[in-house]
Amino acid sequence: MTDNAPYPVRAPTIAAAATPTHAPRTALPPLSCDCHAHVFGPQSRYPYLPNASYIPPDATLDDYVRMLTAIGCERAVLVQPSVYGTDNRCMLDALRSGAFALRGVAVVEPDVSDAELDDMHRAGVRGIRINVASVTAGLRFDDAPRLAARIRELGWHLQFFVDVGATPDLVERLAALPVRCVIDHFGHLNAEDGIGSPAAQTLLRLASLDHVWFKLSGGYRVSRERPPYPSVAPFARALVERAADRCVWGTDWPHPVVEQMDNDGDIADALAAWIDDESIRARVLVDNPARLYDFPASR
Repeated sequence: MTDNAPYPVRAPTIAAAATPTHAPRTALPPLSCDCHAHVFGPQSRYPYLPNASYIPPDATLDDYVRMLTAIGCERAVLVQPSVYGTDNRCMLDALRSGAFALRGVAVVEPDVSDAELDDMHRAGVRGIRINVASVTAGLRFDDAPRLAARIRELGWHLQFFVDVGATPDLVERLAALPVRCVIDHFGHLNAEDGIGSPAAQTLLRLASLDHVWFKLSGGYRVSRERPPYPSVAPFARALVERAADRCVWGTDWPHPVVEQMDNDGDIADALAAWIDDESIRARVLVDNPARLYDFPASR
């Protein structure tokens, strides 16, 4: 234990990301953005919650930048993981480092101050994550309307870690919110149930709301297949058919708490397998992230 770590350093309980990362067979276009990833550690500096549901190996910004360079991404978005709760220091320090073109999605207390929001905005945060699937997450659905009203002027969005199949009133809840809403990992449905499943139909109903966005990420979280996750392809295609200007893509690096550890080069190639139209992939990889996360239009 170090002087600035209030808890003992604990051994990892999950696997590290696969290395080395190989380049995808289909090159990503310039200014491509990985819109969903996490950084962890070093644990001696950024301790995890006492009740963290998992302990990851260190996966630092330097490690992440090596992966991004290998697959050809020039921009990225860090999402606050549940094991840090509302202690966003690890993510914020990465954003402020200037080591890469980064934006962030934070986790906050329901009564977060305006000063904290302004400080995070200056660092590069552009959204708040509401994680209704984790016992360590503090925000609930009921917090969304008040937070949405507060972040609207900042141009931020709300990101939802939610199982669409277990949330029957999700469409109605999100329809009432006055900010952009982002659903990650295909709404955590089971892709093998098919596009006609009730969960899939909820996901597609959400696509009819013009302020709801989707992360085409975490194929291994909704399927037991290996890349390119063929059962996920119909969902990706259905979403871009309905909301091509509201879909983004992410690796979910370093892939915490998964049964299989796929190479990020293969994960990048999965998008090309799902969407064969190069111009639509460019929207998903470049244009849409620039709008959602407030990146410059060019370098």
